Amino acid sequence: MSRARNHLRAALFLAAASARGVTTQVAAQRGLSAWPVPQEPSMEYQDAVRMLNTLQTNAGYLEQVKRQRGDPQTQLEAMELYLARSGLQVEDLDRLNIIHVTGTKGKGSTCAFTECILRSYGLKTGFFSSPHLVQVRERIRINGQPISPELFTKYFWRLYHRLEETKVDLAVVEVGIGGAYDCTNIIRKPVVCGVSSLGIDHTSLLGDTVEKIAWQKGGIFKQGVPAFTVLQPEGPLAVLRDRAQQISCPLYLCPTLEALEEGGPPLALGLDGEHQRSNAALALQLAHCWLQRQDHHGAGEVKASRPGLLWQLPLAPVFQPTSHMRLGLRNTEWLGRTQVLRRGPLTWYLDGAHTPSSVQACVRWFRQALQGRERPSGSGPEVRVLLFNATGDRDPAALLKLLQPCQFDYAVFCPNLTEVSSTGNADQQNFTVTLDQVLLRCLEHQQHWNHLDEEQASPDLWSAPSPEPAGPTSLLLAPHPPHTCSASSLVFSCISHALQWISQGRDPVFQPPTPPKGLLTHPVAHSGASVLHEAAAIHVLVTGSLHLVGGVLKLLEPALSQ
Repeated sequence: MSRARNHLRAALFLAAASARGVTTQVAAQRGLSAWPVPQEPSMEYQDAVRMLNTLQTNAGYLEQVKRQRGDPQTQLEAMELYLARSGLQVEDLDRLNIIHVTGTKGKGSTCAFTECILRSYGLKTGFFSSPHLVQVRERIRINGQPISPELFTKYFWRLYHRLEETKVDLAVVEVGIGGAYDCTNIIRKPVVCGVSSLGIDHTSLLGDTVEKIAWQKGGIFKQGVPAFTVLQPEGPLAVLRDRAQQISCPLYLCPTLEALEEGGPPLALGLDGEHQRSNAALALQLAHCWLQRQDHHGAGEVKASRPGLLWQLPLAPVFQPTSHMRLGLRNTEWLGRTQVLRRGPLTWYLDGAHTPSSVQACVRWFRQALQGRERPSGSGPEVRVLLFNATGDRDPAALLKLLQPCQFDYAVFCPNLTEVSSTGNADQQNFTVTLDQVLLRCLEHQQHWNHLDEEQASPDLWSAPSPEPAGPTSLLLAPHPPHTCSASSLVFSCISHALQWISQGRDPVFQPPTPPKGLLTHPVAHSGASVLHEAAAIHVLVTGSLHLVGGVLKLLEPALSQ
């Protein structure tokens, strides 16, 4: 992550929910409205984002930093210097009513639920998340909406000039993963903290076991500040408990959503998928605690419904969700997570799952959705297509193996590039990897998939069947005719080309100009195009990377780029 993005986080980070009337006061304390807007030759939003991208750490330097990374604590200390250079002090953040959430899977959805609940009470909210899907400004939301291109541009140039005036050489700070040394941990006085589901991810930064990752994530705990966690495996749960006890942080285990529903009507969620229920349960506790502490002027103890016993954590309060809470859960929107777009014969299933546990949840959701679908009236076949990419230090072979039970007819791989050239699309530019690197990785994904297909086509007759990773056998789909191992996978150089091949001009919204030459030269692409063109229904699962999902959304939902 670039220095420039670090600076913007320091100056604009507001993962908070502020009481009515407080937002204006906080803005006045930061003095943002008092400075004159710098006059630039061009004040367009895309120009600001392009300037931001020029400060991205390039791929070569990033590798050097990874090899020479020193004490991560010094990176967090450097964050205070970044903050000061932007015109703020840590004390300014202390005055914000912040809810700080970490985790491996579901922290974004948890924050989306929480923010929508608090807005349903008439509160003004600010919400910072990372990464963005379509536009950088999505990372900073006020009252549920991304800040406007004009506002982003205005404050970007303001910060840019401040940082230029105070330019010094400082270390690169790792950001965006949440935990002990994340730049967001500069927050010293949150109102309440939360931990969503933990699993294996970002191993080069956080550690190679879930216990090490739990230690990192527990770094957001603060003395005397209540914290809540969803149910975790025993090992990481014990680490979180010990981490909290060391600093006298009261940590509570969230009751299930079923416990909160008892005696009342079922809770309707705006986000699909069984796994979203634990995120909603955590969000209810965070919102409930935040509201109680605001009523008691930042104090107020959490009354556990069950005391802690031996290694167990005390159970958080079991309460009846209010009408405002129910409304907030029902109205929650969070793009790119268990999202469905229905377009004529095509149904796009978008989920940015990128860890083993989140991909398992994604598979369960996808298969449940297919079971409940309406059968097409046409005479053609139903076709299932996987569009996949994975980045960073994630294990693509393990993720792809989890996706095998979905019985895809075609597996399509492409880098997280909307077009072959991203020159005119500043929001999607990424200089931290080279084009050769991302294309080679896609070819490796294809090889992993073909190898898995070969194993599936030639099972070991003497071995026991592998356990079903996607849930109960009731979710098994009707078997597909077997296909040859190499005839079902393709690699495209960008998302646009992949979507053009998958949709075959049948998506009423996605209607690109003439397809590029050579799109159908590969035999599989040519024969598959005929199948897709004649299909009565095409079900497309897009997963493996939030950046991939973002690129797909940019093309399928042009209004998001406006």
